[in-house]
Amino acid sequence: MLLAVFSGFALAMLAPWLPRLAGRMTGWAVAVFPASLAAYFASWLPAIGDGMAPRESYVWAAELGLRLSFRLDGLSLLMALLITGIGALVAVYAGGYLAGHRRLGLFFAYLLVFMSAMLGLVLADNVLCLFVFWELTTISSFLLIGFEHEREAARSAALMSLLVTAFGGLALLAGLLLLGHMAGTSEISDLLTRRDLAGDRLFVPALVLVLLGAFTKSAQFPFHFWLPAAMQAPTPVSAYLHSATMVKAGVYLLARFQPLFAGHEIWHGAVTGVGAATMVYAAFLAYQSSDLKQILANATVCVLGTLTMLIGIGTDQAIGAAMAVLLAHALYKGALFLVAGAVDHATGERDVDRLGGLWRKMPVTALAAGLAALAMAGLIPTFAFIAKEGFYEATQHAEVAAWLLTAASVLANVCLVAVAGLVWIKPFAGRPSDAVRAAHEAPLSLWLGPLVLASGGLGLGFYAKILGERLLGPTAAAVAGRPIELELALWHGVNRTLILSAATVAAGIVLYGAQRWLRQVERVQAVVARFGFAQAYHRLLAGLNVLARWQTRVLQNGYLRLYVTMIVLTTVGLVWVTLAKELPNLKWPSSWDLKFHEVVLAGLILASALLAVVSRSRLGAIVGLGVVGYGVAAIYVLFGAPDLAMTQFVVETLTVILLVLAFLRLPRFRPRSPRGARLRDAAVSAATGGTITLLLLFATGQRSEGAASRFYADHSLSGGHGRNIVNVILVDFRALDTLGEITVLGIAGVGVYALLRLRLGIVPQMPGGARQPIADMPEQSFREMERRGSSVTVAGEPHPAGPTPAAPQSRQEDPP
Repeated sequence: MLLAVFSGFALAMLAPWLPRLAGRMTGWAVAVFPASLAAYFASWLPAIGDGMAPRESYVWAAELGLRLSFRLDGLSLLMALLITGIGALVAVYAGGYLAGHRRLGLFFAYLLVFMSAMLGLVLADNVLCLFVFWELTTISSFLLIGFEHEREAARSAALMSLLVTAFGGLALLAGLLLLGHMAGTSEISDLLTRRDLAGDRLFVPALVLVLLGAFTKSAQFPFHFWLPAAMQAPTPVSAYLHSATMVKAGVYLLARFQPLFAGHEIWHGAVTGVGAATMVYAAFLAYQSSDLKQILANATVCVLGTLTMLIGIGTDQAIGAAMAVLLAHALYKGALFLVAGAVDHATGERDVDRLGGLWRKMPVTALAAGLAALAMAGLIPTFAFIAKEGFYEATQHAEVAAWLLTAASVLANVCLVAVAGLVWIKPFAGRPSDAVRAAHEAPLSLWLGPLVLASGGLGLGFYAKILGERLLGPTAAAVAGRPIELELALWHGVNRTLILSAATVAAGIVLYGAQRWLRQVERVQAVVARFGFAQAYHRLLAGLNVLARWQTRVLQNGYLRLYVTMIVLTTVGLVWVTLAKELPNLKWPSSWDLKFHEVVLAGLILASALLAVVSRSRLGAIVGLGVVGYGVAAIYVLFGAPDLAMTQFVVETLTVILLVLAFLRLPRFRPRSPRGARLRDAAVSAATGGTITLLLLFATGQRSEGAASRFYADHSLSGGHGRNIVNVILVDFRALDTLGEITVLGIAGVGVYALLRLRLGIVPQMPGGARQPIADMPEQSFREMERRGSSVTVAGEPHPAGPTPAAPQSRQEDPP
């Protein structure tokens, strides 16, 4: 399983070069990979059907008890088959749909990353491993939705999906961490057996956070708005991500944690209620839409609500029906999305009101669309009919509000029957419209996928019993945490469920026929769109941008002084928040044990630091800083650190020399900060120094030999072959840190050298037209030019002589 997951990431790195090698066969070449994985996972069907659940585990972070764990049971097997099987068909389709696109290789790289992330998500048996793959699906879907980033609509839709699902991802992370903390394990298979967690005070917060993650990912109300917006993505993305895989990740999460949360009233009420509301509302939106992809997107949200509601009901019938609906929906909705792309590719039109008579021009595509539409309407003998029968049975036997859930289910499915007519009858039946006169049948790569998926939705209906025993039965058992036997068949006799199904189809036909009259309700939809949650998202995003601009203007205005002040004050504040509780326990040194020369040395360092601050001469300030540095080096010598002392001596000597050479070239020192600014800076400095002093005193009083110090002392000679513990830490135990610091210094050195070599061409214009480089002029001559108002030429443009002000007068800045 590890190889199956990570091989996709490796192939994604090679994908950008595939179009050069495979040409028009790129899609077929890429499809070999997911098809091979589908065959691999299909080989596990007999073992999974017999109750096996193979598991692989690898050490991830042994110190933290984390492992990279994968587990294959019925639920993960069903999802893996959908991800890889539909992924192979989408790869072939994408190769034809985007043929000749200049970024086709990059598209397949994104697609393979997403595919591998989804596989990792459904196979993960560790909560942090699951979260990592969860976020990888978020990032890769963002890249796929915004693939046509030249269009503003695509960029906006990608950002919307990223923000909404990333918000849910953060909530999910917090919930998973709480579950791991409560259970003392991060392994999902172990977590699901802990029935005692329900009594923990953190159980409800964890449950709510997990629900937030699942609801945002699977576009549940009120987070449903991002999915229809994501239809700005290319059709292969819509077919793969938004019908069969990514949007099912939230449903998968609910199903995976069903054994842990089932029975809790919040879980039952929230999951069932949110699912039912999403189902009915999205069905209405799908019926009101006219764009093919928008119709299918809203219908997808409707089915996602159905799946969520069934998982919330939680009975054996409901769980079995949910897994059947999940499979049926992936087949027919994937086919319809691909058909929508083929129609758009052939006609350049997606509005169903402007299409008609396409069956004459595109007979194979029309056949695939017809079979998928039959499944969407839940007509016999499709497998979707069996799934809908189970769906109705589950709602009728729900433990709470059975009649209300059944009524909502029938209402939603009536809309879906009408929607099935919209996506097949309108585009393909009737007289050809002007938009389809030049249409022609799509190439093989564009109709193969829809035809295979639609035919699969039809053919599985005849093998429902075997499918229930070998795949959906183990899948439902994995969700429920107990064995479940499914009885799937095309005919159960005439009963109340069959009557409901027939009534649903009849009402759907009537609703389709009344669409012209009922389109008047679009005014209601317009009001909802104006004041709905999508608009709330846009308002929140606009407010966030206003806040970002404000904080950039105030906090990131380019003043280094302000940056340093904010960092220092924030650090001081956080330290005091922590120290406030510990001040009563502060232990002062029992005896100072100071010698005379140590007192003199400390006084010299303090006096020199004060000199550096108050001196009005640059050379005086440099001398003060140099004395401070040499004084610190002397302290190293006195307290047994001669190596640090030698380093300090060298650094201080070099620094003093460089500063003197540099400052001699600058104009005479003139203080620019007003008195109030200097007093403020003095207060900040005093607060910082006092805090550091208090920290040192606290650390001195609390000092104890910890495990880390003992480890270094014990292993310095044996592991690092050195008696100087500090040196061994730097060059052995923390070698990468040291290498990083050296690299940073090297880069900084190269930058400084480049600046020194840079010739700006700044030359002053002397009276009479003569020019002389500023660096070669004595300071007096420069001041004379400044007094006379002479000009200098900077890169060919005249500027007033003298130093350029660092900031406007109203925002005075300290001198460099």
